[in-house]
Amino acid sequence: MRAHLLQMTIDWEDRHKNFARVRHLLENTDLSGGDLIVLPELFDSGFSLNTQSTHDDQGQTLDFLAGLARETACTVQGGRTVRGDRERAHNRAPVLDPHGDLLAEYTKIHPFSFGREPEAFEGGDRLVFYTWNTLTCCPAICYDLRFPELFRRAALAGAELFTIGANWPSPRTAHWRALAIARAIENQAFVLAVNRVGPDPHLEYSGNSLIVGPTGDILAEGDDRERVLSAEIDPAAVRDWRRTFPALRDIRLMKSD
Repeated sequence: MRAHLLQMTIDWEDRHKNFARVRHLLENTDLSGGDLIVLPELFDSGFSLNTQSTHDDQGQTLDFLAGLARETACTVQGGRTVRGDRERAHNRAPVLDPHGDLLAEYTKIHPFSFGREPEAFEGGDRLVFYTWNTLTCCPAICYDLRFPELFRRAALAGAELFTIGANWPSPRTAHWRALAIARAIENQAFVLAVNRVGPDPHLEYSGNSLIVGPTGDILAEGDDRERVLSAEIDPAAVRDWRRTFPALRDIRLMKSD
């Protein structure tokens, strides 16, 4: 089965334009039933702190993702703002199965303080997992990539593939690439890291999405253009490598709960 990362421009705070953009990008993508589609962080709005306008409490974004999953017969990971009756919102990554049912929904654990995210969003407090292509998958969001303990705890709990949606600004592109590769190597896991492209009212984003194999090999890599990045994901690759080079067994300072 294949994974498809939608490295897209995001129209600022306009979910319906972003829905149309996703559909347009997928029109020429070679999809097969059972594939995985991963969208950037907050793909429906951009990295906006205006949560009173961008929140998805009526479920429009969730409904769009469910419909997309059913239409493509693929598993789909997206992003949305959920506010509810809270003072601050949650930055979430919902995952829908090919029937459009919610498999999991991850709340970003690490709001980006340098970008003032904690003013509008509160962090989550738990990892979540879902199964795709027989692999145990763990979603993460953007700034989470800088916190290796999240990925290590997930790997110790059985994660074999990480799906990361991001709005990662261009000035720190080198960090984005280095950290995505490092998370794959140190956890002997696939890393699917999709970043947006284009400008928002505050920053520029250069894409550079990555699909990294469990030995750190680059299976696909984007540039700064809007595009879909695809690669075959073989579950045997992570399992064989962990058996051949069993580094995770030698961990001493962090054990699974």
